[in-house]
Amino acid sequence: MFTGIITDVGTVQQAARTPDGLQLTIATSYPDLEPGESVAVDGACLTVQSVALNAFTAHIIRTSLERTRFGEYRDGQRVNLERALRAGDRLGGHLVQGHVDGLGTVERIAQRDDARLLDVRVPDEVARVSIPLGSITVDGVSLTVNAKPGSAVVQISLIPFTLQHTTLGERRTGDRVQLEADTIGKYVAALMEERR
Repeated sequence: MFTGIITDVGTVQQAARTPDGLQLTIATSYPDLEPGESVAVDGACLTVQSVALNAFTAHIIRTSLERTRFGEYRDGQRVNLERALRAGDRLGGHLVQGHVDGLGTVERIAQRDDARLLDVRVPDEVARVSIPLGSITVDGVSLTVNAKPGSAVVQISLIPFTLQHTTLGERRTGDRVQLEADTIGKYVAALMEERR
């Protein structure tokens, strides 16, 4: 379980294809990672396979490659990182599972006062449970849905702190992003679907 509060921006040291997936080595400032622990990389929960000085390696299986954009990652790419929540930690963002529900595409970027607005086209399953002032996770960052300019478009508002401390300030029109819809909304939608 995560909160969507990014605690480090890492750098891909190596993205190596293997016969059964992808081996991703990421440089990080985390000093005490252990093999077997979970780290959210751009919002996708990965298991630390091995640890080196200021870096860790995770294996991404084919199923995860199909649901994420990890297959597009290149050496030198910056990524948002968050370690798993511990009992007693502050829940500063919202409940995030680290499961990518789909990929979105940045359609429009605009500046309003000191905030940057991003309109993101999202898959139907994400749009269905996204409501204004509800929660959404974009590349691992806990955000509030600012508006819904279209049935399959959500607008997020990025404050200067988020732009400076995550990779979202690097996003351009046409970029794809990893999305996790609001967990509570997904459960409510699933229960309502069962009742039909």
